[in-house]
Amino acid sequence: RRCLRPAGAPASLSLHLYFDCVFWCVCGRVVAAAGIMTMGDHAPNAPVASLVFPVLIRPILAQVERENVASSQTLRSALSKVEAAHPGFTYEMVMGLVRKADLTVNMNESILRLQGSVNESECGDYRVTRTEDAFQELNKKSANLKRILSRIPDEITDRKTFLETIKEIASAIKKLLDAVSEVSQYIPGTQGKQALEHRKRDFVKHSKKFSNTLKEYFKEGQANAVFVSATYLIHQTNLIMLTVKDKCE
Repeated sequence: RRCLRPAGAPASLSLHLYFDCVFWCVCGRVVAAAGIMTMGDHAPNAPVASLVFPVLIRPILAQVERENVASSQTLRSALSKVEAAHPGFTYEMVMGLVRKADLTVNMNESILRLQGSVNESECGDYRVTRTEDAFQELNKKSANLKRILSRIPDEITDRKTFLETIKEIASAIKKLLDAVSEVSQYIPGTQGKQALEHRKRDFVKHSKKFSNTLKEYFKEGQANAVFVSATYLIHQTNLIMLTVKDKCE
């Protein structure tokens, strides 16, 4: 839909159509990425809640901005502020839209798959702007890990392919940790280094949980547990990037 209003129509009409357009874009992207239509772990404090805005909402706003720049920027600013003050708000909003559309969707699987379509170079939230090689390598390694993890929903049912993907994930995790260690040398002060070390330990902890979840999957076949664990890894990767940005920029 075009989010434009007829000449002489009230300005609120344009914004109303804009929200209507966003609604259908959200539902369309979620359904397109849904795959297996089952309910997953959708608790507001789950990592998927923190990924809804950057992975689902932000790309939609970028697309709709071509039709209505002012409304898109207003909504983007408002949602960013609310999400910062009340983490998980956009997740609750999306789930409300999903219920309104009478859909049943595995959000863990959907968000994980949509992560693969995110252009990391256009998302400044999780990219360090410093030009030193160590920081640019960290950008590349974090984006690469998330990209590989996003392939899980499409590859998990093919055992041979999935085993190769698991090897790629293990390698990407090691390379990311190596990149974090290189960057830590640039962080000033003991407190900043300790903050990054804390994030690194959390990341390692969730990496081990991901490994254990994979072992359970090959025994029990519970794919959603793998999706949840993968979203935790993406969330922890994002936290590392936010910490580096906070301490170095």
